[in-house]
Amino acid sequence: MSRTALRICPLCEATCGLTLTVDGTRVTGARGDREDVFSKGFICPKGASFGAVDGDPDRLRTPLVRKDGALREATWEEAFDAVAAGLRPVVERYGADSVGVVLGNPNVHTMAGALYPPVLLGALRTRSLFTASTVDQMPKHVSSGLLFGDANAIPVPDLDRTGHLLLIGANPLESNGSLCTAPDFPGKLKALRARGGTLTVVDPRRTRTARLADRHLAIRPGTDALLLAAMVTVLFEEDLADLKDLAPHVRGVAEVREALRDFTPEAVAGACDVDADVIRTLARELAAAPTAAVYARIGSCTVAHGTLASWLVDVLNILTGNLDRPGGALFPQAATDRTPRPAGPGHGFALGRWHSRVRRLPEAKGELPFSALAEEIDTATDEGEPVRALVVVAANPVLSAPDGDRLDKALESLDFMVSVDPYLNETSRHADVVLPPPPPAQSPHHDFAFNTLAVRNQVRYTRPAIPLEPGRMAESEILARLILAATGMHGADPAAVDAMVVDQTLAKAVQDPHSPVYGRDPVALATQLTGDNGPERRLDLMLRLGPYGDGFGARPDGLTLAELLAHPHGIDLGPLRPRLPQPLKTRSGKIELLPEPVAGDLPRLRAALAERPAGLLLVGRRHLRSNNSWMHNVPALTGGSNRCTVHIHPEDAARLGVRDGADVRVKGAGGEVTAPAEVTDSVRPGVVSIPHGWGHDRPGTRLTHAATAPGVNVNQLLDGSLLDPLSGTAVLNGVPVEVAVAADLGDGGGGGPQGALGVAP
Repeated sequence: MSRTALRICPLCEATCGLTLTVDGTRVTGARGDREDVFSKGFICPKGASFGAVDGDPDRLRTPLVRKDGALREATWEEAFDAVAAGLRPVVERYGADSVGVVLGNPNVHTMAGALYPPVLLGALRTRSLFTASTVDQMPKHVSSGLLFGDANAIPVPDLDRTGHLLLIGANPLESNGSLCTAPDFPGKLKALRARGGTLTVVDPRRTRTARLADRHLAIRPGTDALLLAAMVTVLFEEDLADLKDLAPHVRGVAEVREALRDFTPEAVAGACDVDADVIRTLARELAAAPTAAVYARIGSCTVAHGTLASWLVDVLNILTGNLDRPGGALFPQAATDRTPRPAGPGHGFALGRWHSRVRRLPEAKGELPFSALAEEIDTATDEGEPVRALVVVAANPVLSAPDGDRLDKALESLDFMVSVDPYLNETSRHADVVLPPPPPAQSPHHDFAFNTLAVRNQVRYTRPAIPLEPGRMAESEILARLILAATGMHGADPAAVDAMVVDQTLAKAVQDPHSPVYGRDPVALATQLTGDNGPERRLDLMLRLGPYGDGFGARPDGLTLAELLAHPHGIDLGPLRPRLPQPLKTRSGKIELLPEPVAGDLPRLRAALAERPAGLLLVGRRHLRSNNSWMHNVPALTGGSNRCTVHIHPEDAARLGVRDGADVRVKGAGGEVTAPAEVTDSVRPGVVSIPHGWGHDRPGTRLTHAATAPGVNVNQLLDGSLLDPLSGTAVLNGVPVEVAVAADLGDGGGGGPQGALGVAP
């Protein structure tokens, strides 16, 4: 007999509410939850395929442990025994930094992935942390840290109220939004235009989002920071800068004006391939709009000047008075945020507190660059021990990091590796132990990270739609047991991990004069927590201590877990509101408009004024039915236009003799790949595009459907040497490559009669 159950979709950043149809223990359908306070019934193809994702027959059902060189099914007890036996000797012999922790993007899409990795890192005390942030959004974290003193204080565009949106390097009609949680992002952009607003898209591709826009500028890849700097210069030159209510909270305006004076529209036009008059028009329109916001995403982050571009986005929002203003860009306030402290100076944000061993790359936000992972394993130096063991949680760096071939070999050399992953994929196949979490329908869900980036304040929680299947273990228990095994407490009750966090949090809260529980008994407070398990008790704790919480009775009408459970479609907490100066944690207590690290990187941007790439430039692309390497094993989400092809402009195709559908070989500093050409004017001349997350052709995986159309790993074209120096983020876009018809190159790939791969003049 079928029934329905609610579930927040975990398959992208939009966090839409779903109504699942459940037959027994199987999800047979999914539709949008029309009563959801945030998404109001919106659903995309990924959400509609929830049942297929949830029921993928290739999902691992039991742990795997390597015995006699092969991964074999094992009991949970055997698996955690193996983890303890594999990790602890490495820590004890070589030190904590010899154990690397790799966290993938899906961690922020699960409740357990948000709650437990920070505890693991705190217990291990390793500095060898690598996450997907440095192949994605780290420039935004760094720029926010430098500007506002908090790397997680990321303003988002007020999409429902803005009248002018400048969108750079983002394609939300395909991605559903990124670092901006907005169900039905496409509908919000259409509503913007319907109410007379203006949408401008800056992107080297004519994406679906660009086709919707009033204006599309096909900029040369990697030059976003130059364009934005020129817009800032126009604001100063034409006396258009007006900070409005922000003025008392900002320092460094005159210094920014002086630092950017060389970046005139005329100076940057050649490098950007955007006419100077158009740049001036962009700046004037932004300044004149009653409400406006600049929003930039991965195309502007994963380039050589990613942090500068991210910084300049906020500089423009500040100089036009649109930061922290309805209709502009505001700081969300999530229900599980800490109780807001009074405004005033904070500890600030520091970069480079430690460095990687091999290339001495600085940490950012506690992380080392993903691009350094292979060399930190396979290269010996005098600077300490290499990484000898890895804990990999929901990550597939063989596909998502540069030079996967090198990393593939490096993983083979480890003393020990454990992966928490539902699949035997290109990375987890190297593990000595694989710990599979249950399908999403069997897990609870609350969005800790994405609610801090949401375009409307709200809070939602869904319990598992289906009971945990016999033989499976909850992801929260898997990660709690992993923490115990990795830190010398193997065999202890996993509930002790949650109890420890609760005790530590309450002990700190009662000593904080700004906390609603200041001076109270932490033991008595702990007895008031509700919930069926440790994760629910921790959620209840965070809600009660949060900005909307009941403060354990101090605010009787405030949020608790019980109140949230009584509202299964969520609780609306209202539109975004101005919050400055409270979010600022800089040492001055003000927005530091020209931080020293940014000023130190401007000469590198100035040198880019003279750069004119001679060859073809590589960019990535997104697809609505895909999310990194996650979705390619689901038949309903592959095929059609979701294919791994090389987009190339007709002019470039004609010059290189490339026919539509013919195989072309693309070569970069890290290697080469061969894939079908798709001749299209959706890319500008001089640009080729290959999607990210493909390359499912390595032996030893269990991705049956993905292997039927594996595609190619675009990151194999990169050798990992190109990084944004401030954030350590890999340069994935705007990378020079060489392209030629595969048949012309022979079996050796060394070139045809002309001796080399064809490049654009």
